[in-house]
Amino acid sequence: MRTFIVVVFGLAVAFAAVGCTGSDAGQDRARGGRTDVPPSAGAPAEEPAARVASQISPSVVQVNVRAVQDTPLGTQEGEGVGSGVIYRDDGYIVTNDHVVQDAREVSVAFADGTTEEGRVVGGDPFTDLAVIKVDRGDLPAARFGRGNDLVAGQLAVAVGSPSGFQSTVTQGVISGLNREVPAELTGGRQETALVDLIQTDAAISPGNSGGALANRNGEIVGINVAYLPPSQTGAENIGFAIPSDTATSVADQLIDNGKVSTPYLGVSLADVTPEAAERFGISVDSGALVAEVEPGGPADEAGVAPQDVVTAAGSTEVQSSGDLLAALRDYTPGEALQLTVVREGEEREVSVELGERQD
Repeated sequence: MRTFIVVVFGLAVAFAAVGCTGSDAGQDRARGGRTDVPPSAGAPAEEPAARVASQISPSVVQVNVRAVQDTPLGTQEGEGVGSGVIYRDDGYIVTNDHVVQDAREVSVAFADGTTEEGRVVGGDPFTDLAVIKVDRGDLPAARFGRGNDLVAGQLAVAVGSPSGFQSTVTQGVISGLNREVPAELTGGRQETALVDLIQTDAAISPGNSGGALANRNGEIVGINVAYLPPSQTGAENIGFAIPSDTATSVADQLIDNGKVSTPYLGVSLADVTPEAAERFGISVDSGALVAEVEPGGPADEAGVAPQDVVTAAGSTEVQSSGDLLAALRDYTPGEALQLTVVREGEEREVSVELGERQD
C-alpha cells in the first residue's frame, strides 16, 4: 500500500487506490451459460446497467488498510482505501496487490453495512493481484466469466469505492482488449502488471482498485487496476482492468499455495523504436528488444543474446515487450517456450526452458 492520493507509475499511470498519509476452489465461479441478468428488485428491465449493478454490488467490498512504509523521510504509517470482489463464499476476496502491499491491518466493509477483520493470504506483484481472507461464511460470491468472450463496444459496468464512496457504479463499454500501458507512461520500463489488460471508458478513480468490471450477464470480466490521469495525460476515461482468467488463476494459486508460480525468462526487455533500430542496426520495426541477458538464466542457456529481437512467442506475434510479458502468462515454469528472434537480420528459432521467478 502506497500512501499517496494516487499511486503513480512514473509520471502518467495511476493505480486506482486511494490513501492519505497520517495516523473446492472455483466452485462459485460461473463460466457462461446465462445469457442475461434477470430483473431485480428496483432495477427496471430496460436498464441493463442497473440490473447488472444490483446483482454484483453485494459481491463488491471496500478494503480499508493501515500500512507502514519506509520513505526518504523515515518510516511512515498511513491509511488507504481500495476495493475487492468476493471470490468464494467461504471468505476469500480478490483485490489488487498494490492495495494491500505493506498492510499492517486490513478490514473489509461489505455492502450490507457490516465490517470484518481480514488477513492477506498472499499477493503477486507481477500481476498486481492479491487475496484477502475473512472469517465469515455464506458470502455472496461473484460469478467470474471468461475474458476471451469479450468484444470491444459491449457494455461494461464498474463497481467499487472511489474516494471511499462505497458501492459506486459507473457505466461504459469495453474500449479495447490486450492493452498494455507503454513504457513511456510508466517511468521508462514496461511494468509486468500493466500488460494484457482490458481497456474501458467506465470511470475508474482512486479507490476503484480491486473492484469489479462486469458484463451485461452480471459476470466479472476484470479486476480494475489503473487509469490514465487526465491532468497528466490529457486522456479522458481511459481505465484498465486485469482479465478475469488471470484473476481466477492467480487467486486459486494464492489460496492453494500462498504464492504464484511465475515463469522466468531471464532477460531485460525494451521496445523496438526507430532510434533503437538505427543504433543497433535492427532490420525489423517491431518486437521485443533483448537489452540484457542474465548469465546462466533460461534465455542465456538457450542461446538468446543481447540485441536479439523477439518477434514471436509460440504462436503469438510479439510487437512489443508487453506482448512478450503477456505471452509468458500462458506458460508455467519448466515448460518449453519457442521464441522467434531476429539477429543480425536473420530469423531463427530458439527453444527456452522457462525457469521460476524467485523474487
